[in-house]
Amino acid sequence: MTLILTSCWSDRHRVCCRIVIETGRIRAWPRRQRPMDALLTIAVTVVVLGAPVVTNQLGDVSAAGWAILVIACGAVYFRRAAPLTVTVITLVCSTTYLIMPDPDGPVVLTFAIAIYTLMATGRLASGILIGAVAVVASFYGEYSTDQENLGDLGVVFFAGWLITVMAVGGAVHSRRAYLREVDERTRQSEANREEELRRRTTEERLRIARELHDVLGHTISLINVQASAALHRMPRDPDQAVEALTTIKQSSHEALQELRTTLGVLRQVDEAVPTAPAPSLAHVPELISRLESAGFETDTDIEGEPPESLPPAVDLAGYRIVQEALTNVTRHSGASAVTVRIRYGDDVQLNIIDDGRGGDPERPGGSGVIGMKERAASVGGRLEAGPGPEGGFVVQAWLPLRGQE
Repeated sequence: MTLILTSCWSDRHRVCCRIVIETGRIRAWPRRQRPMDALLTIAVTVVVLGAPVVTNQLGDVSAAGWAILVIACGAVYFRRAAPLTVTVITLVCSTTYLIMPDPDGPVVLTFAIAIYTLMATGRLASGILIGAVAVVASFYGEYSTDQENLGDLGVVFFAGWLITVMAVGGAVHSRRAYLREVDERTRQSEANREEELRRRTTEERLRIARELHDVLGHTISLINVQASAALHRMPRDPDQAVEALTTIKQSSHEALQELRTTLGVLRQVDEAVPTAPAPSLAHVPELISRLESAGFETDTDIEGEPPESLPPAVDLAGYRIVQEALTNVTRHSGASAVTVRIRYGDDVQLNIIDDGRGGDPERPGGSGVIGMKERAASVGGRLEAGPGPEGGFVVQAWLPLRGQE
């Protein structure tokens, strides 16, 4: 097997690394791991090459034996970059040296380190196959001839020792994989949390914007109509002008109260908590009364009684839809009369009809219609709006009594 070594520089991480091409696969060899590999290689070399010196067998090792020992020890340095190649090399070197007439030594230690690394890097199938070959070869070498090398106990010990090394390597791989999975789940959970926070923030912003539009749009439209009426009537009928100005004062006061309620979540710490009840369909007559004070002819028809189980979200959505429909009447339609019908049954049905111009079919009522549709959809209902068959503009909404939570 050929090892092709080259070097690269990562501008992003500022890490000098070495790339080793091993049987078609490219593995990164970070610089921070090489000192540890160098120290391990030196330690193994001292043990393997120093054994003949300690046992006074230095002269019994042949030149070929020394070469094999050096190759096996040197291969350990590349165990992280090319674990499979190093395992095969150390196995061949260990087997070759042990069958030579040279004195036995701990060269098999290089093979043990290599196969541990192979298992720890996740190549379990290759590691198990090579380990099985080594165990079978040791038994074959011991019992295929009459010469005793390791003995019965030695062969069993070698097999058990090698299996233990492989098991430790596999356990290290499993532990690393588990930690990687936990880390990935943690990152994914953090990303999901941030995404959920962004979604909730966006929904809250839309809700506040919709509330502000509904509250201010309706009241300011009435104030505008009343102010125009007061200016028009002031020279001829001061009493009606005073009535219009009184209505303006009351409407602006109510608008200010609703605005404070809507922005309650943004209040300062020392502000009192809003205690006013939320708007509901029961307050629709007040909207009609304001419209009448602005000079519009109104017709209100309420069929049935609101059930006790009417969800607050549906009640509020219905009120806001009626409020926005009446706001569009004062803003866009040029109408002089409006009819409001509310029917309580299996659902809440709303009909707001005016006698104005009918609006633009392509953009009926402007962005207010979009807001009304969003209101209806938020509780599981639906809304239709557009020019009526006999003129004017028609808003129809169906709100289920069991709205979305």
